[in-house]
Amino acid sequence: MNIPINLLSYFEQLKIDYIEGQKYCYDPIRKKMLVLTPEEVVRQLIVLYLMQAKGYPANKIKLEMGLKVNDMARRCDILVYDPQFQPYLLIECKSAKVAINDLVFKQIAQYNMTLRVPYLYVSNGLLNFCSFMNYQTASFKFLTAIPNYPDKKV
Repeated sequence: MNIPINLLSYFEQLKIDYIEGQKYCYDPIRKKMLVLTPEEVVRQLIVLYLMQAKGYPANKIKLEMGLKVNDMARRCDILVYDPQFQPYLLIECKSAKVAINDLVFKQIAQYNMTLRVPYLYVSNGLLNFCSFMNYQTASFKFLTAIPNYPDKKV
């Protein structure tokens, strides 16, 4: 079930600059300028959405984190940690031109084999799907909204 999120409403907040003819965007998580690829636009819009609309703190968001999948080095787009710094939400970002299909869901599922997060979120900026993972029943459920940041206390 597609979750209707207007990520483009955050576009004006992106800090975009041209350096030697190349378009760059300031990444507030990694605190550096990055080449503004179509996938990076989606990643940065999701970060703004998570922080502003869903209450996710910047210090709990990790971008392009390396991980091992079947002994191969991979990078997940966004990993969010809960208040106890346990993996909480894994996000796979695609360019708006990339369809959200079974291959995208398989990709995030492979990344999640070692992380075992409660929530998976895939987006191409236009379509947004989020699911809750139930590891006890080996099942998942598509959600109608992205979860807010948990209010758990340490």
